Amino acid sequence: MPMQRGAQMLWIICTGFLAGVFAYTLVPVGFASLAFCMIVVLAAASVLVIEKKSGTALVVCVFASAALLGAWRTDAVRLVGEPYLDAHVGATVVLEGTVGAEPDVREGSVRLSVQTHRVASTSEPVRAGVLAVLPAYVHVAYGDTVRVRGVVALPEAFDTAAGRQFDYPGYLAVSGIGYQLERASVEVLEPAHPTFTGVAIALKQWYVRGLGAALVEPQAGLAAGITAGDKRGLGDEVAEEFRTVSLTHIIVLSGYNISVVADAVMRVLSWAPPFVRFGAAGSVALFFAVMTGGAAASVRAAVMALIAMTAKVSGRYYRADRALAVVAAGMAAWNPLVVVYDPGYQLSLAATAGLIWLSPIVEQWCTRIPAAWGLRAVIVSTVSAQIAVAPLILYSSGLLSFAALPANVLILAGIPLAMFWSLIAGLAGSVLGILAPVFALPAHILLSYVLGIAHVLANLPFASVTIPAFSPALVVLAYLGGIVWVRTYSPIETAAPLGAAVPKFFVDAA
Repeated sequence: MPMQRGAQMLWIICTGFLAGVFAYTLVPVGFASLAFCMIVVLAAASVLVIEKKSGTALVVCVFASAALLGAWRTDAVRLVGEPYLDAHVGATVVLEGTVGAEPDVREGSVRLSVQTHRVASTSEPVRAGVLAVLPAYVHVAYGDTVRVRGVVALPEAFDTAAGRQFDYPGYLAVSGIGYQLERASVEVLEPAHPTFTGVAIALKQWYVRGLGAALVEPQAGLAAGITAGDKRGLGDEVAEEFRTVSLTHIIVLSGYNISVVADAVMRVLSWAPPFVRFGAAGSVALFFAVMTGGAAASVRAAVMALIAMTAKVSGRYYRADRALAVVAAGMAAWNPLVVVYDPGYQLSLAATAGLIWLSPIVEQWCTRIPAAWGLRAVIVSTVSAQIAVAPLILYSSGLLSFAALPANVLILAGIPLAMFWSLIAGLAGSVLGILAPVFALPAHILLSYVLGIAHVLANLPFASVTIPAFSPALVVLAYLGGIVWVRTYSPIETAAPLGAAVPKFFVDAA
C-alpha cells in the first residue's frame, strides 16, 4: 500500500507539473499572480497536514502545488525582448557572440544559432538568441566566437501546405532564439575551445563526410539519418516519401535507433560485468543524445535507458510508465517550452506511451500473427505507436497514412543490419579513400531496399490522405478518451520484474 500510494503521488506531481507548464505557456499570468496562488495552496496544505487529513483535498493541494511549480519554472525561462534589437527591427546590425548549436547546413543557405554578447561597434551588452541566415558553403563550427552582420527581423508563423499554421516563433523559442538576422554574413573571431558537445558534433560531421565519400545520395543521407540523426542529405522528395509512409522515426535517431545501438553495445560486452556493460551502453546513449543537439526523442530514449540500466545493476524493478512520467517532467523542468512548442517532445512521449500501454491490448488482437523473425513484435509496436501519435500528427500535419503498417513491417526488421553496415561505410569512407565504396556495398544494397520500399508505397494510390484542420480540443478529448479506454481494457500488470521490462524497452520504436 505505501508503494502504491507513493506511485500515485509520483503521477500526481508529474502530471501537475506538466499541466502547470502547459497552462502557463499558453496563458502567462505573471509572477505576482503565481506567488499569491502558491501562498494560498501552501496555507491550505499546511492546514490539512496539521489536522492529519488526507484524501481528495490533499491530492488536490499536491497537484496544485506541482502545477504552480511548473508555471513558476516556465515564467523563469520565458523569452523577453532585447531592447536594442527591438529598436533595430528592419535595420542592419553587427553583433558578436558564440555559436550555440551545430550549424544547420541546407542546400541554399546555412542557418546559424548565435548567443549574442554585445554590439560590435559600441560593446553595448546584447543578450539574445539570434538565428543568422547565411549564404551556402559558409564554414563555421559549434562554439566559435563570431561577428555576424544582418538585418534584424522577428520570426513569424506561417501557413503549411495542409492548411495548418506553424508556430515558428515558438519553435525557435525552444532553442532560446527570439530574433533572425536576414541576408547575414559572418566572421570567425576565435575558434571554439574543445568541449564534450563540440567533440561529439565534430565526430558526427567527420563520420557524415565519410558516408558521403563511400555512398551516393540519397543512400548517404539515409545512412546519416539512421546512424547519426542527420537527415539533411535526404532531399525534400525522399523526406516527403518517408513522411507519407510514417517512417520519419528511423531517420531522426529516435528511441528505436538508440536502443539498437545500446543493445549492440551490451551484446559486444556480454563478457564484461553488468556495471561495465550497462555503463558503456548508457554512455553511448548519452553521447548520441548530445550529438543530435539534445533532440527530444534522443534525450528521452537516453535517460530512460539510464534509468533501466541503473535499475538492472541495482537489482530493482523497472517500470517504464513511471520512468516515462519522470523523464517527461524532467525534460519539461529543464526546458518548459518543449511541452507546447516542440513536436519531437510530444510525439516521442506519445509513441512511447503507446508502446507501454497500448502494446498489451494490440498484442491480444495479433495472437494469430506468427512471432517468427519478429513479425508480430514489429506489427504490435507499429500499430501501438501509430495509434498513440495519430491525434498529434493529424492535428499538426493532417496526414493520415495507410501505408504505415506495411512500410514498417517491411523495413524495421532490416534497420539494425542497415545501421551496422552504414557504420562500416562511414568509417571506410573516412579512412580508406577510393576503396571505401567496396566496403560500403552491403550498406548500399540495404539502404536502396529501404528507399525503394518507401518510394513504392508512398506513390501508391491512397497511400495517405489529408484531413482538414480541426480544433486542438479534439486532440485533448482523443487522449482523455484513450486514457479511459486503456485503463479499462489494458491487461498490463501493475508491477513487473526488470528482466521482463528491459527487452520491451529495447524494442522501443518511439
